[in-house]
Order: sequence, then structure tokens, then C-alpha cells
Amino acid sequence: MKQFGTRKLCYAGILCAVAVVGSFFYIPVFGSKCVPVQHMVNILCAVLLGPFYGVGVAFCASLIRNLLGIGSLMAFPGSMFGALLCGLAFWKTKSIPLTLIAEVFGTAVLGGLCAYPVAILFMGMQAGQIAFYAYVIPFLISTAGGAILSGILLGALRKTGILKTAAVR
Repeated sequence: MKQFGTRKLCYAGILCAVAVVGSFFYIPVFGSKCVPVQHMVNILCAVLLGPFYGVGVAFCASLIRNLLGIGSLMAFPGSMFGALLCGLAFWKTKSIPLTLIAEVFGTAVLGGLCAYPVAILFMGMQAGQIAFYAYVIPFLISTAGGAILSGILLGALRKTGILKTAAVR
């Protein structure tokens, strides 16, 4: 049992590092940094580690990105909602396509809508400056790219048989 906990923690640390380094590659869309690698990591965490490790990795990666000055406060709602939703979807169904859809929905819709109060409360934006749904489209672009990347990667891992041995449940 202790071995599995150590393995999960190591996977989580590696995936967090991948998310932080991957955040150097972003696409600016409407004042938001679209980071598809973060969403790829969310889906990999969901499949390999489970929903709660996924949320932890998303939080830690967002925190590190903000501390290094390479992220924004939008990273928190943008990554954590998607990580939780796709983790729960894979945990309950074991369906990768449903997991990809859950990541896109969780990040784009839930994370995008929750970014609005974050922008107003913590970033000092006026409510009239941004629409309630202003972050949905940028988050959708970012998470769709990450879902496509992770779908390709998970398909390759499944085809080679590595996915069965790599998952720590």
C-alpha cells in the first residue's frame, strides 16, 4: 500500500512539473493565456491517479505558475474545475472519450463562469468591463487543445499496453 502512495505522489510531481514547464507554451486569447498542456495533464491525472490527485496537481501547478509570474489567477478556476470533473467522469465510467468531454465542459463552462468573480474580486476589474461569460471561449479553446493532445497520447498508451501498467489505482 505504501508503494502505491509513493508511486502516485511521484506521478503527481512529474505531471505538475510538466504542467508548469508546459505553461511556457501558451496562446493569448482575449487577455487570457490558453495553456493546453495544463488540460492534457488534468486528463492524464484523471486516468492515472484519480480525481483528487488531479485537483491537487492542478492547484499546485497553478500556484507555482503564479508564484513564478508565468500564470494568472484565471489558472485556478480554469484548471481545477476541469480536473475534478474529468477525474470523476473517468473514476465512474472508465471512458476516455467521456473524460475528455468532462474536462472540456468543466474547464470551459464551469471554470469560465467561475473566472468572472475571480476577475472582479481579486484582479480589480469592473463588472462592466467584462461579460459574465467572457472567459468561456478562451477556456474552451485552451481545453479543447489539451483534450486533443491527451486523447492522442492516451490512445498511443492504450495501444502499446502501457496504460494498463501505468495507472495507479
